[in-house]
Amino acid sequence: MNDDLLRDTERFLHEQIPLTQAMGVKIESYDGTHLVVTAPLEPNHNHLGTAFGGSLSALTTLAGYAMLWLQLGDRNAHIVIRESNIRYKRPVGGILRAVCMRPDDTALAAFKSVFQSTGKAHLKLQVEVIHAEQICVLFEGDFVALR
Repeated sequence: MNDDLLRDTERFLHEQIPLTQAMGVKIESYDGTHLVVTAPLEPNHNHLGTAFGGSLSALTTLAGYAMLWLQLGDRNAHIVIRESNIRYKRPVGGILRAVCMRPDDTALAAFKSVFQSTGKAHLKLQVEVIHAEQICVLFEGDFVALR
């Protein structure tokens, strides 16, 4: 993916969702399959020195949001989260790294078709937070795009 598009996405998040600046959110990479969104531990830690659960929840939500924003390609659309489920498996003791998997082609095509015809569609996305080569957080969110 084009680095300019990733920087534009990061800038959009910082302008539209001020929390992302306070958290230090960065769009690290997108290889066409996985979008990686990061944040440093320092402004996102809890009293134990590990990642604060609220920061992990926000980061995973933002990773899904950014993935849908990139896939949709409609910069006038509004994206919101309708429902989510998160499971914290292990503490995160370093950089927060959320990895959102691109939805399969069939699900993405169906989403885009409904969005184009009705101006509203939803899509489930999965995000993992990986630290020390282990999955620490599992997130699934149902995101809605509105025209």
